[in-house]
Amino acid sequence: MKRKFDKHTFLVVLLVLMLVTFGCIMVYSASFYSAEYHYGNKYFFLFKQLLGVVLGVAALIFFAFFDYHLLKKYKWWIYAITMALLALVFVPHIGVESYGAKRWVSILGFSVQPSEIAKFALVIFAASHLSDNHEKAKTLKGLFPVLCVAGSICVMVILEPSMSVTMCIAFVTLFMLIIGGMSKKHTLMFSVPAAAFVPLLIVLEPYRLKRLMAFLDPWASPQGEGFQLIQSLYSLGSGGWFGVGIFNSRQKFLFLPFAESDFILSIIGEEVGFIGTVLLMCVFLALVLSLAKIALNAKDRFGAMLVSGVAFVIGVQTLLNIAVVTGSIPPTGLPLPFISSGGTSVMAFMAAIGMCINVWRQRNKEPSKGLLKLPFNLRKTRGKA
Repeated sequence: MKRKFDKHTFLVVLLVLMLVTFGCIMVYSASFYSAEYHYGNKYFFLFKQLLGVVLGVAALIFFAFFDYHLLKKYKWWIYAITMALLALVFVPHIGVESYGAKRWVSILGFSVQPSEIAKFALVIFAASHLSDNHEKAKTLKGLFPVLCVAGSICVMVILEPSMSVTMCIAFVTLFMLIIGGMSKKHTLMFSVPAAAFVPLLIVLEPYRLKRLMAFLDPWASPQGEGFQLIQSLYSLGSGGWFGVGIFNSRQKFLFLPFAESDFILSIIGEEVGFIGTVLLMCVFLALVLSLAKIALNAKDRFGAMLVSGVAFVIGVQTLLNIAVVTGSIPPTGLPLPFISSGGTSVMAFMAAIGMCINVWRQRNKEPSKGLLKLPFNLRKTRGKA
């Protein structure tokens, strides 16, 4: 039986609205100078972000009332549409190329980034298949459909090229397989070759090798590949404990590339300081923990896996973005969820939150014992798949 919104739903929605509202403020702060310089309109990126948030709120509300069990019914359609969108990026006059990468599709004047949708399409498919076939998850035959779907999505994304999103999808796939009941033997069987494949992908593309070298020693090419990381560290260092104040960043004045998108956390660190950045991370942590509570109380295995997958995407993408801007890993193109400039990203994440809310609305009255001990024993879930 469906339930009215309650305190936990309110908490999840509040946390998301806090993130997207702060994101709009920081997108404007990080972009108004470059937007004025390049487009003659200092609100250029802000207006796009606001549109994404408005559509995202609509998507959140829609999926909050859309029975999540229907997602299982339409999983193949969701996969097919996702693959079609990923293919459209390579079609002339439809696919949009920027900085040598074809990652966007132009539809009726609006740009859509299919790879942002693909992450959640994979979560839906994996949760659906593994919840229906949890007893077969220890066999290669039981894992094969998920591996094929994930592999095809990864191939399309790496061709754009986007190694960062490809790796994120690979992490999501591994996580979904593990919570779906994959054996330790198969976990090692897939993890080791996948890890070995990463250096090969780096070597095959010269620009990736240059990024790796810049990560190891950014000062070896301070005006080249190391420039972005150096400027990011300058920005974070300038913030100190409490920051220089909202709108007062200096690095956004064309010093730090992609200040409003992939490296927006650097501007946040500069303007609100270490304390403000930690508080932001606490909001992300509270959101992930709130989603974990939903997964623990889901009435079926599919709902538990679906919410766990969404929580993992949010968590791992946030951690990867933090690692990039702090120079802990080589630079990648992953945005900070709910914060970075990008309408497709905001809409996709807010739609995913709507799905999680629907799972909570249909939860059991009492937590199911053994339903889910995050993150590894979904195969012991009681009740219907």
